[in-house]
Amino acid sequence: MVKIAPSILSADFCNLERDIQRVSTADWLHVDVMDGMFVPNISIGVPVVQSIRAHTDMFLDTHLMVEKPGRYVEAFAKAGADLLSIHLEADMPPAIHAALDQMEALGVKKGIVLRPITAAEAVVPYLERGLDLILVMTVEPGFGGQSFMADQLPKISAIRALIDRHCPGCRLEVDGGVNAKTAKDCIAAGADVLVAGSAIYGAADIPAAIAALRG
Repeated sequence: MVKIAPSILSADFCNLERDIQRVSTADWLHVDVMDGMFVPNISIGVPVVQSIRAHTDMFLDTHLMVEKPGRYVEAFAKAGADLLSIHLEADMPPAIHAALDQMEALGVKKGIVLRPITAAEAVVPYLERGLDLILVMTVEPGFGGQSFMADQLPKISAIRALIDRHCPGCRLEVDGGVNAKTAKDCIAAGADVLVAGSAIYGAADIPAAIAALRG
């Protein structure tokens, strides 16, 4: 079954505990960490993840949009992240492999992320690592509320084929402009985890919005 991961980037940060409870019918909670360098925005950090962990048992899908993410793997793992996903564009390949090694040592699930500009083939050197997740961005990372980039659908399909061939236990996540309409396209292309922010938190009926995304 497709998993739904509401992005708290679209939540009310003054009422974050309430807004986490409002998405309790979802499967995961997507936490966007931005450093103002890898992306032109600053969001949340380790103390917020630690606080979230103390108030929910939901699976924390933590997306590090930061330069040289290996510097922060241990801190976010110890703060309570269940899965850490790091951008292939954020460091050189040896450092990305080292960060994945850290995740394995710390017992946190490991994922990699591709910006729209990055080709599907970039995941190939990492598939043998037994990845838990590959995240395809269907907007440029950094801000919520952007429109879905349909030209990323062939990439999703290509990565699904690579996963099925080389790493069948890996999930394929899509993040960016996901709503009830684009979710169907993502699922058809092979995605099995969908991140949505405004499509969920902007809905009058949040449980119904989550159900609609499942297809």
